[in-house]
Amino acid sequence: MSAIPTLHTERLVLRPPVMADYPAYAAFMASDRSRMMGGPHVRWAAWGMFSSDVAMWELYGHGALMIELRASGDCVGQVGINHGPMFPEKELGWMLYAGHEGQGFATEAGGALKDWAFEALGIDTLVSYFDPENYKSMAVSARLGGVRDNSAVPQDEGDVVYRYFAGQ
Repeated sequence: MSAIPTLHTERLVLRPPVMADYPAYAAFMASDRSRMMGGPHVRWAAWGMFSSDVAMWELYGHGALMIELRASGDCVGQVGINHGPMFPEKELGWMLYAGHEGQGFATEAGGALKDWAFEALGIDTLVSYFDPENYKSMAVSARLGGVRDNSAVPQDEGDVVYRYFAGQ
């Protein structure tokens, strides 16, 4: 199995998913908050996505990490590099559980994983796919150096795509 890294930032620990993370993940996926990710999703679909996030480490050498607050140890969401049959390119994505948005956690976690991916995977570019109404996540992408790429193949029809380049 590929070694799953643990990354540290000033306020966060980005760590491998564990079974104890699944109930909060499934609750998020069942909530209206997941609508920008094709949700809400039933529990078995959430399990498939959670399992895929872990399996990608073995299959591609990257996947998802849980976002944990250093100060409290609370898990507040997830950040990941997605790929596979459903993603035209390697995608940087994130989600935060209710009550944890607007504090810079997505930007901090996304920046750390983006930097890790460029260095560890030796890739030149990543993308993020967004529902056209997901303005908050597009703003995070712009803070991470992402630029809108209208020529990129979207994950789903109508997606807005932002692109990141190594070294920015």
